[in-house]
Amino acid sequence: MIFITAKFRVRPEHADSWPEITADLTRATRAEPGCLWFDWSRSTDEPTEYVLVEAFRDDEAGGAHVQSAHFKAAQQTLPPHLVETPRIVNATIPQDDWSLLGEMEVPGQE
Repeated sequence: MIFITAKFRVRPEHADSWPEITADLTRATRAEPGCLWFDWSRSTDEPTEYVLVEAFRDDEAGGAHVQSAHFKAAQQTLPPHLVETPRIVNATIPQDDWSLLGEMEVPGQE
């Protein structure tokens, strides 16, 4: 899978409405057949920073995502709400779901 984490520094006046600003992109991306997950989190330390954790089945699915109409629309509509270009970590890894965090195993979990 392609695993991506990106940090978005949002202009302070748009920070509270970022989930609504990105709602169309989020909804459409989650509906893509190759999308495994697409989840936003807001930083607890910096209220204008959002982290996007997303994963796609493979290179083909990732390519389809960046060629989609909703991604192209986001390329136009999201930057005016940002302080800077988002930062990203992008990796291809040989798995298709989350792994268990063994160091915090919950006893009795199957």
